[in-house]
Formats: sequence, C-alpha cells, structure tokens
Amino acid sequence: MSEPLSLLPQANFRPRLRRRFPRIHRSALWRRLFHWHQLDFEFASWQMLYLLVSPKRVYRNIYYHKQTKNQWARDDPAFLILQVTGIVVAVVAYSAVYGVGVPGFTKALVQLLLINFIAAGLVLATITWFVANRFLRHQNVHSTDQQAEWMYAFDVHCNSFFTFYTLAYVLHFFFLPVLMKTSWISLFLGNTVFALSGSAYFYTTYLGYHAMPFLQNQEVFLYTIPLIAVAYLTSLFGFNLSHHLIDYYF
Repeated sequence: MSEPLSLLPQANFRPRLRRRFPRIHRSALWRRLFHWHQLDFEFASWQMLYLLVSPKRVYRNIYYHKQTKNQWARDDPAFLILQVTGIVVAVVAYSAVYGVGVPGFTKALVQLLLINFIAAGLVLATITWFVANRFLRHQNVHSTDQQAEWMYAFDVHCNSFFTFYTLAYVLHFFFLPVLMKTSWISLFLGNTVFALSGSAYFYTTYLGYHAMPFLQNQEVFLYTIPLIAVAYLTSLFGFNLSHHLIDYYF
C-alpha cells in the first residue's frame, strides 16, 4: 500500500521555488530590457495616462496581471524607460530656460533622477514593503501565506512618482512665468501644486497596496496627507516652494 501523499518528501520544494522566483523575475526584466521589440511601450503609455485620470483602473489591471502571471510586479521595463526619459526631458527643458549649461544640467539630473527618484524611491519602497508585510497582512490561518513583493513596492513608487512628477515638474514648468513671481498669489498657486502632488503620491501608493486582497488597513499610507496639509498651510505665510525648488536644482 502506497504512503499518503502528505508523507512524501516534498518539504523543500516551495521554499526553493520562492527563493528562485526573484532571480527569475529579475532575469526576465533584464532579458526584455535588451530586446526592445519585446517592450510594450503602448501599454506603458496607457498606464501613465490612466494614472493621471483613473489610477484605480491601473491597479485593477495589475490585479488581473497577478491572476495570469502569478506576480504583482511588472515583467516589462517599458514603463521605467519612459519614466526616466521623461525625467531627462524635464531637466533639459528647465536647464534650457535657466541657461545653466552642461554642468547645471548634470547637477540637476543627478539630484532629480539619482537622488529624488531612484535613491529616495529605494528607501520609500523598502519602508512601504516592510510595513505591508510586517503589519498589514491578514492573520488568517485558513488563507495561503502571501507577501508583497519588493519589486512591486518599487513599481508602486514608480507609479506614485509619475503622478508627483507630472504635477510638481511638468505642470509647474508651464506656469513658471506666473509661479516665479514674488507675489503672494504666485506663492499660493505654486505651493498648492506641490501640496497636491505630494498628496497624489501617497494616494497612489495607497491604491497600490489596496489592490492586494491579503492586506488590511492600507489607509495607513494616507496618514501623511494631513501632515502635507499642515505643512502647506504653514508655507502660505511666506515660504515659496517654487523659488526653493529652482534654487535646489540650479
């Protein structure tokens, strides 16, 4: 008589699979990165558009992606490539307006791309990933043990930074003649744009984790918005964020 299936030696299969999955996922990203015909820029552009007009729809699509490919994180770097390209274009535009030349362009690119987007993104993604897995998972003995992927946490940061960048840098650029004046109206308009962009970052982050059905109390990611509101109201007494932004970069 054969032994029951539960007694067969299979304990090491799943841990090995879990350990190998991140490596497999990264290799798939690198493989597609160097095969441009495999990159779906059309879908990445669709995601960028809907992150601005209907971000919930983007995360519904990501949930379907999880059901079909069994991973939350993107397996296509097209979104990241478009995002980095957009950041470079923005720095070029600001550098041209302020006539800072190559040294000024390089300094601004390092600050915006390497520090604000990548370095800060790595920190924020790690913090939100840790909070989600450590404090927000459902404690249900009858459910399958699931965890947020770190790569997905970085994807959420990329999505959130795109909404932030579009308001704080792209929209800001087109209103520079107004926002760089010294009047209180300019201060009010500029600071309002930054308050909205910061709030949009954390709201989009909240949506990213709200899409995960095995998490709970994702509203914790919205707790920063009241702090932004307090900082915004305080700044109206004379702290012009637009002026300080330009001083920081150029």
